[in-house]
Amino acid sequence: MLTDAATLQRNLDQHEVILVDCRYRLEDGSAGRRAYHRGHIPGAYYLSLAENLAGPGASIDGRHPLPQPERFFELLRSLGITERSRLVAYDDQGGLMAARFWWLCRWVGHLQVELLNGGWQAWLAAGGEASSEVSQRPRSDYVPGPFNNLTVSAAALKRELAEGSVLLVDARSVARFRGEEEPIDTVAGHIPGAVNRPATQNLDAEGYFYEPARLRESWLSLLGDFQPDQVVHSCGSGVTACHNLFAMELAGLAGSRLYAPSWSGWIADPDNPCEV
Repeated sequence: MLTDAATLQRNLDQHEVILVDCRYRLEDGSAGRRAYHRGHIPGAYYLSLAENLAGPGASIDGRHPLPQPERFFELLRSLGITERSRLVAYDDQGGLMAARFWWLCRWVGHLQVELLNGGWQAWLAAGGEASSEVSQRPRSDYVPGPFNNLTVSAAALKRELAEGSVLLVDARSVARFRGEEEPIDTVAGHIPGAVNRPATQNLDAEGYFYEPARLRESWLSLLGDFQPDQVVHSCGSGVTACHNLFAMELAGLAGSRLYAPSWSGWIADPDNPCEV
């Protein structure tokens, strides 16, 4: 699930390794692409959260709706990905954006996908080369699969929350969860019944994931009597929630699901209650 910069340097020339640069800023949608053109890991492709890792949808689908599976299949084919490909994604925010790509790959059935621990900064710190060349490979006809249903709908989430059969974990900052500030969405607060665990708590001060044992202890403390497959992850738009999901998987706590519309989709339905 994780690879380090030194290992990636040794394997960079392997044809099966395909790198994906996921750098992105919510406040400036073109910042990641500009950063990619200034310098990236040699051979990496650039994928934008808004343009490539999200799709069109209604307001109840959230700010970054999931792309249609076939559209994401086509994206993978355009990168030359095959069933043998080992994908490595990175960003410059400790994996907060790259985890969305990791989750999407698993969603459509491609399980050979990893995150670069520490991301772009770790690559540079290890003496990695920066390239400005745009990568190209022949298009493949790969069809990932089988499709994995790793999401929960708003209706199912409401039902399970009412039954007390699900633990909803919100990955946003404490201030946004509490409704003390809301710089992005039109309503502040959180989904009633949710608990808060900011995705940044998966990382150390240098932006590396904590060791699996430490993550496991932390997550088990939060879960209490809930099993991993009773956990649903949420955030602002279904992006950083994937980081929490990744951290649970890294900790050996598999089976949690994603409420992809997250807070931005929840508040689009005026009948949904909100809490601060």
